[in-house]
Amino acid sequence: MPWSREQLAERAARELRDGYYVNLGIGIPTLVANYIPAGMKVVLQSENGMLGMGPFPYEGEEDADLINAGKQTITQLPSSSYFSSADSFAMIRGGHINLSVLGAMEVSENGDLANWMVPGKMVKGMGGAMDLVAGVRNVIVVMEHVVARDGTPKFKPHCELPLTGAGVVDMLITDLAVFRRTGRKGLFDLIELAPGVTEAQVFERTSAKYRSALGKGATA
Repeated sequence: MPWSREQLAERAARELRDGYYVNLGIGIPTLVANYIPAGMKVVLQSENGMLGMGPFPYEGEEDADLINAGKQTITQLPSSSYFSSADSFAMIRGGHINLSVLGAMEVSENGDLANWMVPGKMVKGMGGAMDLVAGVRNVIVVMEHVVARDGTPKFKPHCELPLTGAGVVDMLITDLAVFRRTGRKGLFDLIELAPGVTEAQVFERTSAKYRSALGKGATA
């Protein structure tokens, strides 16, 4: 069975490390905040000017003035701090964020990322994604493996949508599998399958080239 949105977030949370400063993108990545392993100290940063975000609030406990960069209501921690968006982007551009988890519409076989331009829709701008992929040390993309309406692969040889960044993706986690690229060079390696998903199923739904680090015909 493919991973659900919550399971994707939980799988991404396993890549967190104690002491990390982490930025979470809009969509599935925001759910990662709910799956930080117990006892691990991770500081979440939001480009609208907050360091130290807590999990999402329970229904009825939302504070409309306390939001993340995606305008979702969040909670604060005793250690939370606030500052200008300019300071926040200086933190990102200065290389002070260890990890960013982002969503995507397309990822290419050489790590290009397209995640800001929605086909046929008016957008206000690219937001902070371009700064994040350029300034953050490690970029993980979390997305569904194919386009829901027609099954078109989203992990493909070349991105057809406008790029957010070229060769910037270090790890790709889809609802079917996990791929990792070493040193931001070359192809991705298939390193893990979602429970019940076979390597053949991943191959059928992928147009990008990749290497397999699993046994032939493997299934999770």
